[in-house]
Amino acid sequence: MSAALTVAALAAPAQAETGRGHGHTATQQAMDAQVAAGAPGSLGQARDGNGTWNGSAGVADLRTERPRKAADRFRVGSVTKAFVSTVLLQLESEGKLSLDDTVEHWLPGAVQGHGNDGSKIKIRQLLNHTSGLFNYTEDPVILHNLSDGFFEHRYDTYTPERLVRVAVSHKPEFEPGTSWKYSNTNYILAGMIVDKAAGHSYADEIERRIIEPLGLHSTTLPGTSARMPSPHGRAYSPLTAEPNAKIHDVTELNPSWGGAAGEIISTTGDLNRFYRALLGGDLLPAAQQKELLTTVAVDPANTVFRYGLGVAWAKLPCGKEIWMHDGGIHGSLSLATSTPDGRHTAAFNLNGDWAGEWGPVMEAEYCGKAPATGARSPLDKALTALR
Repeated sequence: MSAALTVAALAAPAQAETGRGHGHTATQQAMDAQVAAGAPGSLGQARDGNGTWNGSAGVADLRTERPRKAADRFRVGSVTKAFVSTVLLQLESEGKLSLDDTVEHWLPGAVQGHGNDGSKIKIRQLLNHTSGLFNYTEDPVILHNLSDGFFEHRYDTYTPERLVRVAVSHKPEFEPGTSWKYSNTNYILAGMIVDKAAGHSYADEIERRIIEPLGLHSTTLPGTSARMPSPHGRAYSPLTAEPNAKIHDVTELNPSWGGAAGEIISTTGDLNRFYRALLGGDLLPAAQQKELLTTVAVDPANTVFRYGLGVAWAKLPCGKEIWMHDGGIHGSLSLATSTPDGRHTAAFNLNGDWAGEWGPVMEAEYCGKAPATGARSPLDKALTALR
């Protein structure tokens, strides 16, 4: 979603909470530019060999003009997918399933009709988005409920089964394994498979296997709860792509429509801790770590962006490589990133969903310089594949 509405005039001056980390001037400048481009507020944290750096720009609340704080929680959207993928890979390492198992094996009859066939789709193809399944968030009714009909439907509860039924009411985009297209349907099904294979909900498994061991005390899976845990700022959206649209406070919503594809609430600090453990090899055995980082092309012509299993590989203009995923949900755009060894991580959030791009922020953080303003970077063009 996007709208040409600028609220920078309402934003407080940029603020940075400097910790032991240093050398993030370019990152702060890139965050300032996001607010200048119209985002209400930008929040970021980087962890590297120099320590931890916290930065912010703009405001957490347009009414009170409270600045954003490092402890603020926010909805991470599709960054959730890495958590789900990690659990499935752990289950594979324990012999409870194989990534080459079919969807039909675990969820008989769930993916059938209108040309869809779960017996031809492997779990691996769900995780790397090569299943060909229609993305349920592009269904006209669901899309209406999430945009123009938001205030009427913001508290609606969606079951995974309902979302899958919506998806398979559409023809598949392509035969499994023959192409790539981002589809939230893949991770709704992945969550359902975790439920079956583990005997517990995917939310319980994420909490038991990742949140509790890593001490991610500010990370939660809200289920059907519409409320945000404190502390948190406000989340804003125009709910339309029309220019000059009015922005709305969309902080409260039932995130069950996102489910295993995007329901998690977290902080920049917790996301950094998770990515450090994940990329550092602390969560998966070597065989599963290799599977996590085995990528497929999102576009044959794209040489700077490839997709693994819930994480994506990106090559920055300066030549540095990172692993990352962004996420978008009403009023919240998030980003989690890491170097391949997990030693340098950075996580960010915008509390508005219509302005601000991640390419300049990643380039500033990992290349050490804020890119010149102007044309969109190849990486930002590539990131549109995740939305």
